[in-house]
Amino acid sequence: MRKKRVLLLSEGFGSGHTQAAYALAMGLRHLSPGIQTRVIELGKFLNPVVGPLIMSAYRKTVSKQPKLVGMVYRTQYHKSLNRFTQLALHRVFYTQTSQVISQLKPDLIVCTHPVPNAVVARLKRLGLDVPLYTLITDYDAHGTWTSPEVTKYLVSTPKVKNKLIEHGIPDNRVEVTGIPVHPNFWMTHNKTEIQIQFGLKQMPTVLIMGGGWGLLGEGNLLDYMTGWRESVQLIFCVGSNEKAREKMLAEPTYQHPNIKVLGFTTEISKLMDVSDLLITKPGGMTCTEGLSKGIPMLFYEPIPGIEDENVDYFIQSGFGEMLLTEATLDKWFKLISEPYASIQFRRTLLTKRNQEYNPSQCSRSVLAMMQHV
Repeated sequence: MRKKRVLLLSEGFGSGHTQAAYALAMGLRHLSPGIQTRVIELGKFLNPVVGPLIMSAYRKTVSKQPKLVGMVYRTQYHKSLNRFTQLALHRVFYTQTSQVISQLKPDLIVCTHPVPNAVVARLKRLGLDVPLYTLITDYDAHGTWTSPEVTKYLVSTPKVKNKLIEHGIPDNRVEVTGIPVHPNFWMTHNKTEIQIQFGLKQMPTVLIMGGGWGLLGEGNLLDYMTGWRESVQLIFCVGSNEKAREKMLAEPTYQHPNIKVLGFTTEISKLMDVSDLLITKPGGMTCTEGLSKGIPMLFYEPIPGIEDENVDYFIQSGFGEMLLTEATLDKWFKLISEPYASIQFRRTLLTKRNQEYNPSQCSRSVLAMMQHV
C-alpha cells in the first residue's frame, strides 16, 4: 500500500509561515512515521534568483516602513487576491507548480501562505483534483487567505473561525485546530540539563527574541534591561542576523557572564523551558510556541495590522502584555525574581493553555482528516 503524501507550500514573507509548515510536517511524521511530507517555499523554489530579492525587499519594507505595511493590510482586509494578482501568479507559477504536483503526486496539499494558496486554488479551478487545506498562521483572518476552492481551513481560535464565516466561508469548512508547533514544543525538557548545555546559571532568566530581521528593538528599553544583568540572566536570540550578534558582542554592556547572545538555533523549545519570561515581536508562530510552554510574554513593536490581532488575542487571554515603558520591565523582572510568585504564575498560565490550546492538536486533526482522503 502506497504511503500517504502531504505537500506543504509556503512563502518566506516572515519566518512563521514556513515554520508552521515544517512544524505540521514534523508533527504528522511524529504521530504517523509512515507519512511522507515535503515542504516547499514556492517563490524561492521556482524562482531561486528573483524569489530572494522579493523577500529582501519585503524585509526592508517591514523594518523601514511598517506603517505602509499596516495601511495595505487594513485597506485590503476584506478582499481576496484580485483578478490581476491571480493572473500574475498564474503566469509566474502555474506551469511549474502544476509540474511539481504531478511529480510528487500528493494526497493532500496544505498551504501556509496566501500566495501558494491562491496558486493551488486556481489549479483546482482548472481541474486539479487534490484536497487543499489552508492553515492560517496568525490570530486573524485576512481576506487574501480566502478562495472558494479551499477544502478546509485550519485556524488558531474560534474568533478567527467567525471572521472567516464573515468573509462568506461555510461553517463546516473551518476547523479550530490551533497553529502547529514542532513536536519539541509538545514536551518539557530537563531544566538542569539545558542550563549545563548553554552555560546558564540557576537564576531568573529572560529570553529576548526577534533579531533575525534586525527587529530586536534598539534603543532605551534594550539598554535598560541590561541594567538588570546582576540579578536577571538575559538570553538574546538574534537568529541568522550575524551582523547584529557581532555588534552586540563588541559592546562592553553585553560582555557579562549573565548575558548570552545567540545566533541561529533550533533549540528555542529548550530555551523557553529554562526561561521565566519571553520578550518578543508578536509573530503568530513565536507567540504560539510561547503559548505551548505557558511562558509569560512581553510584546514590542508589532507590525501594524499583521501583528496587532496577535497582540490582542494574547493580552486578552492573559498570556502577555505590551512592553511600552521601563516600568513594565521593572514589574516583570521583579516578579520572576520572586521564586514562589513566578512558579505560581507559570502554573496558572499552563492551566489556561490546557483550556485553550493543545500543541499537538493541529497535527492530530490533519491526520484524522487524511483517513478520508
